[in-house]
Amino acid sequence: NRLHATEVTSSSFRLLWPKLLSQETGYYTLEYAPTADLARKRSQQVSGAHTSLVLSDLAPETTYEVALIPESNVHYFPPQTTRVTTLAEEISPVQVLISDSGPRSFHVSWAPVLDSVLSYQVLYGPLPGNSVKVLEVDGRHNSTVVEHLAPNTTYLVTVTAIYRSGKEKSLSAKACTQEGERGE
Repeated sequence: NRLHATEVTSSSFRLLWPKLLSQETGYYTLEYAPTADLARKRSQQVSGAHTSLVLSDLAPETTYEVALIPESNVHYFPPQTTRVTTLAEEISPVQVLISDSGPRSFHVSWAPVLDSVLSYQVLYGPLPGNSVKVLEVDGRHNSTVVEHLAPNTTYLVTVTAIYRSGKEKSLSAKACTQEGERGE
């Protein structure tokens, strides 16, 4: 039953600790700093009634040293310390590019390609309308060809990155197929 972290993200985590103090018996001083740069220590005071606090605005993929110092006017409590490492940044696809558009197909590519992505889902469907098809693309690839389309039609294309952490981030673009040959 010690100081520990939960709900860790790339920029925040929640600290939980046992109830050592009460509103009347004192307060906590919380100090935290990146392990690699302890000079950048930040501290804040927390009411003795609290047993949890979210720290935010943290750097991604960084290990923090955290110390909880109970400032009691009744008993001495030793400081509790823990180490927490934030997650890698989950970046959404920044660009979706449509190219090589023909009457029945177009090419979709996206950037950046990230190690933290397990796979991409490419959703596409004609506008207006709600019939959507899905293509699964391996996370190592950053493009695919969408085929069997209707000529002279606007499509909404959404690329969703599915991260190893289970998170998903999406970005959409519009694509138009060319007019078909006469007599198709």
